[in-house]
Amino acid sequence: MELTEEEAGMTSVFWRWWSAGTTSAIGSAVGGVALPLTALTVLDASAFEMGLIVAAGYVAWIVIGLPAGVLVQRLPMRGVQIAADLARAAAVVSIPLAWWWQALTVAQLVAVALVISFANVVFDVANSTFLPSIVSKEQLQSRNSLTSGTHAVTQLGGPSVGGLVVQMLGAVPTLLVDAVSYLVSALLLRTLPERRAEAPAEWPPMRAMIAEGWRFVAHHPVMGPCMWAATAANAVCGAQHALFALYLVRELHASPALLGILLAADGAGTLIGAALTTRITARFGSARALIAAGFVSVAGALVLPLGAGVPGFVAFAAGSAVFAAGVVVLSVVTRTYRQLASPPELLPRVMATVRFVSWGAIPIGGLLAGGVAGVLGGRATLLLFAVVAAAVPLILLFSRVRRLRDLSDHQHAAMSPESR
Repeated sequence: MELTEEEAGMTSVFWRWWSAGTTSAIGSAVGGVALPLTALTVLDASAFEMGLIVAAGYVAWIVIGLPAGVLVQRLPMRGVQIAADLARAAAVVSIPLAWWWQALTVAQLVAVALVISFANVVFDVANSTFLPSIVSKEQLQSRNSLTSGTHAVTQLGGPSVGGLVVQMLGAVPTLLVDAVSYLVSALLLRTLPERRAEAPAEWPPMRAMIAEGWRFVAHHPVMGPCMWAATAANAVCGAQHALFALYLVRELHASPALLGILLAADGAGTLIGAALTTRITARFGSARALIAAGFVSVAGALVLPLGAGVPGFVAFAAGSAVFAAGVVVLSVVTRTYRQLASPPELLPRVMATVRFVSWGAIPIGGLLAGGVAGVLGGRATLLLFAVVAAAVPLILLFSRVRRLRDLSDHQHAAMSPESR
């Protein structure tokens, strides 16, 4: 079937949008190995300092997560994304420069992580709001799955490549790959058409707009529980991100190259989960898939910190992959539902509200894990957070999601004559 001129144009826009995000994600995956190794091998960071760096990378969701939705609605989305890319590139470049001048400190790594964090907030809210405007509703879940799958591929290959590059060049010079990826992303985004919400004659106060988005999500019988389940999952993710490098290097004694390979297991699980999401939801229903995915993620988190030596490496890779597979199903299904079920004028604020709460749990999880690991060690702390992961399926089971086959069934029930 031949595409119409409009459909061909939208397809071209999507692939340029996808290319920008993919390029940036590849660099970030490489940088995700190089930054913690810079802290560990160059600055000999402690467990708490590692947790602090991870927390700084996500704390902006707590600080500006809610206002970001209003800002994105009021400003040109493409311009916001380009500015965020340039800010991230400048922040990352500052690390090799400071290292060259022998002035690099843990405080600077925390500061860089903060800058990247604030830029990420605005970029991600704009990015998730931009997608529904360039694809049809029928394609939205498949495009979200593709995006998550692509992210998985970059997470699968990026850490391995990053570990090898770090082995050859050192941790600090490898960060330049991340900086270049942001610049390439900005150049690609410049080719996209501008998307901006229709502005009223006078905008309501920011506080009122934030409150409206918050009420919509918090009082929604499906969106609300899904947000809290994602919050529990992200708290565990924050703990894992804070401890993975420390656990693998100091407790399992992995080399930088092996570290990259083991961290890539997360990407493998994400890829599998993203590839299967549409099939699973079509066969069993999106609501049932969410609950099952929650239990899968708990199983992965429990296996991940078991064993020592080679069995420990295998358990880490398998557990990380299984946990990631469960979490990505949760992410794709709930993100698609929000994009379809939210009124267009509320979508930026809905996305910002959910990420403010759920992504705000990442730095909290990272800080708590860093503090606890200083006393109990990495393995015991990872097991402790595996127990926290059990909250994901339990929240969904004790909500209206348990009575649905598909999340969209809630919308249909609300619209039926019997429910009025």
